[in-house]
Amino acid sequence: MLTAAALLAVLAIAGCGRSDFKNDPRPPIPAVVSVKMAPDGVGVSPREFGAGLVNFTVANLTNRTGSLAIHGPVDATTNPIGPGDADTIKVQMQTGSYEASTNGFSVRPFSFKVGPERPTGQNQLLLP
Repeated sequence: MLTAAALLAVLAIAGCGRSDFKNDPRPPIPAVVSVKMAPDGVGVSPREFGAGLVNFTVANLTNRTGSLAIHGPVDATTNPIGPGDADTIKVQMQTGSYEASTNGFSVRPFSFKVGPERPTGQNQLLLP
């Protein structure tokens, strides 16, 4: 009886876990990009960054309501942003050339580039 219980315990322990578990690295840390919609045009900072998740913080520095439109390999548009307000949009960017313009009023668009995917966030401390 004791031998059967020990054998059952060994089989139960051997069945736990997987030996083929793949430890995929974390995705890149999201980039934070600032965008201004101003009377003299749209501005994006930084002008170049790597592909992956990007958090665009958009400030409307004009006296009209409008939205930001991003055109390129990936297209995205913010909700309407009131004068003096700001909004955030998260976009999964791909490598390529882009143009940021406004909807609702006409100002000079801004061109920017997205490079290869940013490195993994693996082994980065204090990440959420």
